[in-house]
Amino acid sequence: MNNNFKSIDPKEISDNPFTLIGNDWLLITAGDMQHHNTMTASWGGVGVLWNKPVATVYIRPQRHTKQFVDNGDYFTLSVLPNEMRDILTYCGRNSGKDVDKDKECSLTPFIAAADNEQTVAYEQSRLILVCRKLYSDNLKEECFIDPSVAEKNYAAKDYHQMYIGEIVKVLEK
Repeated sequence: MNNNFKSIDPKEISDNPFTLIGNDWLLITAGDMQHHNTMTASWGGVGVLWNKPVATVYIRPQRHTKQFVDNGDYFTLSVLPNEMRDILTYCGRNSGKDVDKDKECSLTPFIAAADNEQTVAYEQSRLILVCRKLYSDNLKEECFIDPSVAEKNYAAKDYHQMYIGEIVKVLEK
């Protein structure tokens, strides 16, 4: 683990989750040091499920990061300082299939290990949630109780896949 971070209990996170996710945004990252990818997310949640602290994230099927999340047992959620908003915008608008986001954004990956597993996070982060996948399912058109939500957000019918991950480690600067 990187020495610039200290481990804290998930209950010690002081950020407002609505601001953290919806306004500040997150980087969802998965993979190892040789092969990883990251993307920006502004939808998700944190809470308690199955008596565990969890984070829920949503990834559209066409996102390059999805295959990394699918192929591993862990993913990280990284919160960057506000002055790095341009990096979040870039990582949300550009695909890792086409560009090296780490290089283009001068991001410094490091291994954020949990349970002897390795997954990548970024040195520039101020807060990192290391998550172990517990559950995944696709959002389905027929399950929307309010069809206007699906109509407004899924014109291309590219429904997100939901991932629920147990927060197994929290790193804070």
